[in-house]
Amino acid sequence: MSGPDEIGVPQTARELIRAEADALVALEAQLDERLVNAARLILARHGKVLPVGVGTSGHVARRMAHLLSVTGTPAIFLHPADGLHGSLGAIQPDDVVVAISRGGQSNEINEFTRRAKKLGAAIVVLTGDPDSELGELGDVTVALSTPSDADPHGIVAMGSTLVTSAWGDALAIALMEMRGYGWDAVLYSHPGGAVGKLASALEA
Repeated sequence: MSGPDEIGVPQTARELIRAEADALVALEAQLDERLVNAARLILARHGKVLPVGVGTSGHVARRMAHLLSVTGTPAIFLHPADGLHGSLGAIQPDDVVVAISRGGQSNEINEFTRRAKKLGAAIVVLTGDPDSELGELGDVTVALSTPSDADPHGIVAMGSTLVTSAWGDALAIALMEMRGYGWDAVLYSHPGGAVGKLASALEA
């Protein structure tokens, strides 16, 4: 078997992975009162959580919606473009929108968030620029810092995507604990796949 220095892995690939790993380690220090405030805001509402974003942030939002639901916080992903074409009608006054945008300047998500707020939804913003137009709309605004080398040339959202995703994971597990949502409930709502087989084995 060839060793790691014999198979031609580009040095840039290794450097990126190290930078991304460092960015995730640095995230721990950013888990502060803003995480707690976001969780408390969600718990104070009795509607659904709607993570939203466009582009790469949209994929982060879709993942977040799934994991929130898995851990006991009802959530669905709604694409901001669909929202601006009528799906904003799904927003109810007891909902919480989690708006995700690294730069906070995307027109679709800013307009979606502005209208959702007017409809009565509470707003949690995840962004790299808290002074952006989107940042100013948040009831809770979380500024997530990512070292520049974790996003190649500051253009491709790689490390910052991981940081935002991991922050969402921290939110999900915090809400799970604060709700007292047990692993038995997680297993009940996940009867498919390997997790479902695990649940069946535990029940046997």
